Amino acid sequence: MPRRPRIKLAGLPQHVVQRGINREPCFFAEEDYHSYLHWLQKAAADWHCAIHAYVLMTNHVHLLVSPETEPALAKLMQSVGRRYVQYINRSYKRSGSLWEGRYKSSVIQAETYLLTCMRYIELNPVRAGMADAPERYEWSSHRANALGEVDDLTSPHPIFRGLGATRSARNAAYRELFGQPLGDAELRSIREATQKCWALGDDAFRQRV
Repeated sequence: MPRRPRIKLAGLPQHVVQRGINREPCFFAEEDYHSYLHWLQKAAADWHCAIHAYVLMTNHVHLLVSPETEPALAKLMQSVGRRYVQYINRSYKRSGSLWEGRYKSSVIQAETYLLTCMRYIELNPVRAGMADAPERYEWSSHRANALGEVDDLTSPHPIFRGLGATRSARNAAYRELFGQPLGDAELRSIREATQKCWALGDDAFRQRV
């Protein structure tokens, strides 16, 4: 069966999911999370990608990324994936692949879905029962976006900046978005778009893409 082609567009945010092979763990110790974030930050700088949101789960990763050029996202994922696998194989005396095939991605219509997708990503640990609130999970962008903690990896999207005139106002407005859980329809839309590499947005946006 032929691979479904990815949509490669510069400047538009994309929701990226990469899973461990056979859904097995890809993070085993605290240092592993630090190492992945280190390589992610370096690759984002090298390939000019802005990371708006992320979460590192035990056996998969979610990212919300705006690449400056069409090939930048693929280059970023290739770079961080290769370096992290080399680190894991060396650290745990293993060999072979760590990731389950290619990463999945969907282009996001920022005006309607960016903040929803950010919430989806940062609420993953809560839905998985790993934390009772997103701010209690260490390996995500939530504390930076909602609490204003310093995180050199994250880069606010213009839609996020529009939440308030000051950083504290933006953080407060963003926290308010987490007062209600995501609806079933929103969850289905995000998951289906990512799994099938579709564009996520209204009809006009999808037609343009």
